[in-house]
Amino acid sequence: MDFASFYPLLRAALAENGLERFAGESYAQRFHTLCEHMLSVNQSMNLTAIREEKGVILRHFVDSLTVEPYIPQGARIIDVGCGAGFPCLPLAICRPDLAITALDSTAKRIAYVQDTAARLGCANLTACAARAEEQGKGALRERFDVCTARAVAALPVLAELCLPLVRTGGIFLAMKATRGDEELESARTAIGRLGGKVEHVHRITLRSPFAEQESDTRIIIAVRKEHPTPAEYPRAFARIQKKPL
Repeated sequence: MDFASFYPLLRAALAENGLERFAGESYAQRFHTLCEHMLSVNQSMNLTAIREEKGVILRHFVDSLTVEPYIPQGARIIDVGCGAGFPCLPLAICRPDLAITALDSTAKRIAYVQDTAARLGCANLTACAARAEEQGKGALRERFDVCTARAVAALPVLAELCLPLVRTGGIFLAMKATRGDEELESARTAIGRLGGKVEHVHRITLRSPFAEQESDTRIIIAVRKEHPTPAEYPRAFARIQKKPL
């Protein structure tokens, strides 16, 4: 799809979701490059099950930007389990003030994210191939103002992977679908033990301007890091999975 056809679709989806401030042509050119590049690479590498532009715009780009209002100016961010680059790549495009680390255990995906950031001119994003539970006890422990995670794992597991990376006073933003409420109830003990406290649950309707796509409910769980994470956490991943806190 050429830019002239792509741009009205992007503008419509952003406007429908209160994100008009990112509908300028300079942003749109980068989003078009991202969409075309991702769909091209996706033919040989499994990045996404979404294979048409309208779906990419709504389910990846707009969905990623729903977390943007909750990120402070100039924050240091880590995106855990970044996969194909969501939400980190849309955030890097729209928020040049942020210093973003994209973290994923799959080196091939991290190479893709790093190459894509360079293609987009996003010098504010660095990609790191590593396991979150190892970095949570290593060089990246409690270094970040914000941690984001989108569709990575159930919240009791995700909290132990993410909260050790957040500094005291920082925030963990878990991006969830409608089952997020259930996950939150089972994760409250883990969150407290790891030094966090649930500050807010943001309920968002991802609105579609496209007749062939339905609107969806999204939940962003904001967890404030009130105390340092005890030294014994995070545990080995097999232990986290087998016996969540």
